[in-house]
Amino acid sequence: MPPTNQARRRALTDAAIELLATAGVHGLTHLAVEKEAGLPRGTASNYFRSREALLVAAAERIVELQHADMDRAAEQHKSAESVLLVELLTESLLAAATTWRNRYLAIFELQLEAVRRPVLASALAGLQDTSTQFTAGHHDQLGLAIPREKIPALIALYGGALFTLVTAPPESVSRNVVQGVVHAIVYGSAVPDRGRPPRS
Repeated sequence: MPPTNQARRRALTDAAIELLATAGVHGLTHLAVEKEAGLPRGTASNYFRSREALLVAAAERIVELQHADMDRAAEQHKSAESVLLVELLTESLLAAATTWRNRYLAIFELQLEAVRRPVLASALAGLQDTSTQFTAGHHDQLGLAIPREKIPALIALYGGALFTLVTAPPESVSRNVVQGVVHAIVYGSAVPDRGRPPRS
C-alpha cells in the first residue's frame, strides 16, 4: 500500500506538473520529480509505482486545483454588481496565459498523452464535464443571457484561444491582445464571408 503523507504526495504531484510544463511528458521521470520536489531518491516510486501512475496523479492534482480555482472565481464574481462576458473571459484567459501558464502547459501535455492512455483520459474526463457545468451555472449566477445550447461552442472557442495564448511567447501576451481575442469570440471575427452563396 502506498504511503499516505498527503503533503509529500502533493509536493510530488506539484513538481510533476512543473516538469510537464518545462520538460514535457517525456521529461517526467520519478528521479526528475524527486529532484524538482527536493525529496530523497526513491520517494516518488514509493508513492507512484509506475510512470503512468505518476501521470494520472498529476492529472488528478490538476483537476483538484482547477476545481478550487473555479470555486474561488465563482465567489469573487458573485459579489460583483455586474459582470460583462467580455470582462469575464478576458480575466480568465489572461490569468491562464500568465499566472497559471505552467499549469495549462501541463494540461495540454497530459491531454495529448491521454489520446494513447485510456486511464489518463479517464482521470482528465471530469475536467471538461465540470468546466461545462461550471460555465452554465456561473453564467446563470451572473445573469448572463447565454443560451445553454451555445455553451459548448463558447467553450470550444475559449479552448482554442487558451491554447494559442498559453503556448505563445509570454512577452507577446497582454491585456489588449487577450481582449481582442475575446471580442472575436463573443462578437465574431468581422471577416466578411465572400464565399457564401446568396440566399434564394
